[in-house]
Amino acid sequence: MIRIAPLSASPSVVAALSEILIEVVANGGSVSFMHPLSEEAACKFWQASLASAGRDERIVLGAFDGEELVGTVTLLLDLPPNQPHRAEIAKMMTRLSHRHRGIATALLRTAEQMAIARGRSLLVLDTAVEDGASKLYETVGFTLSGIIPDYAFKPHGGLTGTMIYWKRLPAGSPASA
Repeated sequence: MIRIAPLSASPSVVAALSEILIEVVANGGSVSFMHPLSEEAACKFWQASLASAGRDERIVLGAFDGEELVGTVTLLLDLPPNQPHRAEIAKMMTRLSHRHRGIATALLRTAEQMAIARGRSLLVLDTAVEDGASKLYETVGFTLSGIIPDYAFKPHGGLTGTMIYWKRLPAGSPASA
Protein backbone atom coordinates (compact mmCIF):
# COMPACT_ATOMS: atom_id res chain seq x y z
CA MET A 1 0.00 0.00 0.00
CA ILE A 2 1.28 3.45 -0.92
CA ARG A 3 1.50 6.04 1.85
CA ILE A 4 1.75 9.79 1.10
CA ALA A 5 3.38 12.08 3.67
CA PRO A 6 5.09 15.47 3.91
CA LEU A 7 8.87 15.19 3.93
CA SER A 8 11.38 16.98 6.12
CA ALA A 9 15.12 17.23 5.84
CA SER A 10 17.18 14.22 6.89
CA PRO A 11 20.18 12.63 5.19
CA SER A 12 18.15 9.56 4.18
CA VAL A 13 15.29 11.64 2.69
CA VAL A 14 17.72 13.88 0.78
CA ALA A 15 19.53 10.79 -0.56
CA ALA A 16 16.28 9.10 -1.65
CA LEU A 17 14.93 12.25 -3.31
CA SER A 18 18.28 12.74 -5.06
CA GLU A 19 18.17 9.19 -6.43
CA ILE A 20 14.69 9.78 -7.83
CA LEU A 21 15.69 13.10 -9.39
CA ILE A 22 18.82 11.63 -11.01
CA GLU A 23 16.80 8.66 -12.36
CA VAL A 24 14.07 10.88 -13.78
CA VAL A 25 16.55 13.24 -15.47
CA ALA A 26 18.59 10.34 -16.88
CA ASN A 27 15.39 8.99 -18.43
CA GLY A 28 14.44 12.28 -20.08
CA GLY A 29 12.24 13.86 -17.42
CA SER A 30 12.07 17.62 -17.91
CA VAL A 31 12.29 18.84 -14.31
CA SER A 32 14.71 21.78 -14.70
CA PHE A 33 17.95 19.77 -14.78
CA MET A 34 20.29 18.53 -17.50
CA HIS A 35 21.79 15.03 -17.87
CA PRO A 36 24.09 13.92 -16.41
CA LEU A 37 22.96 15.26 -13.05
CA SER A 38 25.54 14.85 -10.30
CA GLU A 39 24.60 13.50 -6.91
CA GLU A 40 26.07 16.65 -5.38
CA ALA A 41 23.82 18.95 -7.45
CA ALA A 42 20.75 16.81 -6.72
CA CYS A 43 21.46 16.79 -2.98
CA LYS A 44 22.05 20.55 -2.97
CA PHE A 45 18.69 21.11 -4.70
CA TRP A 46 16.78 18.90 -2.24
CA GLN A 47 18.52 20.37 0.80
CA ALA A 48 17.44 23.86 -0.31
CA SER A 49 13.92 22.66 -1.18
CA LEU A 50 13.45 20.94 2.18
CA ALA A 51 14.85 23.98 4.00
CA SER A 52 12.20 26.04 2.19
CA ALA A 53 9.59 23.51 3.34
CA GLY A 54 10.87 23.98 6.89
CA ARG A 55 10.02 27.68 6.52
CA ASP A 56 6.47 26.81 5.29
CA GLU A 57 7.25 28.21 1.82
CA ARG A 58 6.41 24.89 0.18
CA ILE A 59 5.36 21.35 0.97
CA VAL A 60 7.42 18.45 -0.35
CA LEU A 61 5.34 15.27 -0.38
CA GLY A 62 6.71 11.76 -0.65
CA ALA A 63 5.04 8.54 -1.76
CA PHE A 64 6.25 5.47 0.12
CA ASP A 65 5.96 1.84 -0.91
CA GLY A 66 6.70 0.29 2.46
CA GLU A 67 9.79 2.18 3.60
CA GLU A 68 10.97 3.04 0.07
CA LEU A 69 10.44 6.57 -1.23
CA VAL A 70 9.09 6.04 -4.77
CA GLY A 71 7.64 9.40 -5.75
CA THR A 72 7.43 13.07 -4.87
CA VAL A 73 5.65 16.31 -5.70
CA THR A 74 6.16 19.82 -4.40
CA LEU A 75 3.45 22.35 -3.62
CA LEU A 76 4.92 25.86 -3.91
CA LEU A 77 3.21 28.26 -1.49
CA ASP A 78 5.60 31.23 -1.29
CA LEU A 79 4.12 33.40 -4.03
CA PRO A 80 3.93 37.20 -4.42
CA PRO A 81 1.62 39.15 -2.10
CA ASN A 82 -1.03 39.58 -4.81
CA GLN A 83 -1.36 35.79 -5.21
CA PRO A 84 -2.25 34.41 -1.76
CA HIS A 85 -5.09 32.41 -3.33
CA ARG A 86 -2.94 30.13 -5.49
CA ALA A 87 -0.18 27.53 -5.30
CA GLU A 88 1.99 25.82 -7.88
CA ILE A 89 2.65 22.13 -8.47
CA ALA A 90 6.30 21.35 -9.19
CA LYS A 91 8.77 18.45 -9.37
CA MET A 92 6.20 15.68 -9.90
CA MET A 93 8.32 12.53 -10.14
CA THR A 94 7.78 8.81 -9.77
CA ARG A 95 10.43 6.10 -9.94
CA LEU A 96 10.30 4.22 -13.24
CA SER A 97 9.65 0.97 -11.36
CA HIS A 98 6.49 2.43 -9.81
CA ARG A 99 4.85 4.26 -12.70
CA HIS A 100 1.26 3.57 -13.82
CA ARG A 101 0.23 2.45 -10.32
CA GLY A 102 -1.72 5.58 -9.31
CA ILE A 103 1.12 7.07 -7.27
CA ALA A 104 1.26 10.38 -9.16
CA THR A 105 -2.51 10.73 -8.88
CA ALA A 106 -2.34 10.09 -5.13
CA LEU A 107 0.45 12.66 -4.77
CA LEU A 108 -1.57 15.25 -6.72
CA ARG A 109 -4.74 14.60 -4.70
CA THR A 110 -2.84 15.04 -1.44
CA ALA A 111 -1.21 18.24 -2.72
CA GLU A 112 -4.67 19.55 -3.64
CA GLN A 113 -6.01 18.77 -0.15
CA MET A 114 -3.06 20.57 1.42
CA ALA A 115 -3.57 23.57 -0.85
CA ILE A 116 -7.25 23.75 0.11
CA ALA A 117 -6.35 23.50 3.80
CA ARG A 118 -4.09 26.53 3.29
CA GLY A 119 -6.87 28.55 1.67
CA ARG A 120 -5.67 28.15 -1.91
CA SER A 121 -8.34 28.09 -4.61
CA LEU A 122 -6.19 27.83 -7.74
CA LEU A 123 -3.38 25.49 -8.72
CA VAL A 124 -1.06 25.98 -11.68
CA LEU A 125 1.63 23.81 -13.20
CA ASP A 126 3.61 23.28 -16.34
CA THR A 127 4.80 20.15 -18.11
CA ALA A 128 6.93 19.47 -21.16
CA VAL A 129 5.19 19.07 -24.51
CA GLU A 130 7.42 16.09 -25.31
CA ASP A 131 7.31 13.25 -22.77
CA GLY A 132 5.43 15.37 -20.22
CA ALA A 133 2.56 14.27 -18.00
CA SER A 134 -0.25 16.16 -19.76
CA LYS A 135 -2.53 13.11 -19.86
CA LEU A 136 -2.20 12.67 -16.08
CA TYR A 137 -2.94 16.32 -15.37
CA GLU A 138 -5.96 16.37 -17.67
CA THR A 139 -7.27 13.15 -16.09
CA VAL A 140 -7.24 14.75 -12.62
CA GLY A 141 -9.04 17.88 -13.80
CA PHE A 142 -6.39 20.38 -14.87
CA THR A 143 -7.23 22.61 -17.85
CA LEU A 144 -4.69 23.43 -20.55
CA SER A 145 -4.21 27.18 -20.78
CA GLY A 146 -1.71 27.14 -23.63
CA ILE A 147 1.64 26.03 -24.97
CA ILE A 148 4.85 28.04 -25.00
CA PRO A 149 7.20 26.77 -27.74
CA ASP A 150 10.91 26.19 -27.13
CA TYR A 151 10.49 26.87 -23.40
CA ALA A 152 13.37 24.78 -22.04
CA PHE A 153 16.05 22.32 -22.96
CA LYS A 154 15.28 18.63 -22.58
CA PRO A 155 17.69 16.81 -20.22
CA HIS A 156 19.60 15.26 -23.14
CA GLY A 157 19.52 18.42 -25.29
CA GLY A 158 17.17 20.02 -27.78
CA LEU A 159 14.34 22.40 -26.99
CA THR A 160 10.82 21.46 -25.98
CA GLY A 161 7.73 23.53 -25.40
CA THR A 162 5.84 23.65 -22.14
CA MET A 163 2.13 23.22 -21.51
CA ILE A 164 0.61 25.52 -18.87
CA TYR A 165 -2.25 24.08 -16.80
CA TRP A 166 -4.60 25.38 -14.11
CA LYS A 167 -7.25 23.95 -11.79
CA ARG A 168 -9.80 25.60 -9.52
CA LEU A 169 -10.10 24.08 -6.07
CA PRO A 170 -13.07 24.03 -3.70
CA ALA A 171 -12.97 26.93 -1.26
CA GLY A 172 -10.85 26.28 1.79
CA SER A 173 -10.20 28.60 4.66
CA PRO A 174 -9.30 32.09 3.38
CA ALA A 175 -5.65 32.73 2.58
CA SER A 176 -4.06 35.61 4.39
CA ALA A 177 -3.89 38.72 2.27
